[in-house]
Amino acid sequence: LEPGGFYGWPWFYIGDHPDPNHHGAHPELASRVLVPDVLIQPHSAPLGMTFYEGHGPAGFGPEYEGDIFVALHGSWNRSLRTGYKLVRIHPGKDAYEDFVTGFVVSNQSVWGRPVAVAVAHDGALLMSDDAGNAIWRIAPGAHS
Repeated sequence: LEPGGFYGWPWFYIGDHPDPNHHGAHPELASRVLVPDVLIQPHSAPLGMTFYEGHGPAGFGPEYEGDIFVALHGSWNRSLRTGYKLVRIHPGKDAYEDFVTGFVVSNQSVWGRPVAVAVAHDGALLMSDDAGNAIWRIAPGAHS
């Protein structure tokens, strides 16, 4: 985010694309819209994020330092569900990678919804899940 930056709302989205509900309003602002560094699928509901600085026996290694982990809570109002995962963002790149997935059973059923993520003292990640009522510990080599 930039101080005083204009991100389009409510007239534009992802650059100079006009919102259909406000089409034609404020065309003079279209060229000022700032585009996000990383685009996430609509309705993914990013709720929690943390910058990784995990030193310790359960750490992921130096290649993860400074990366951003984001908990995508997931959609409830789409025919094809999206979100429901933990993603890893490499600063300076324009994309993310799936890091923890598998919470969607079908388009009618899920067994987990990530909410927040934190780094434990030993370098592992801790992810809260409000559908499974759990806190998941995520570490290299962990399988449960």
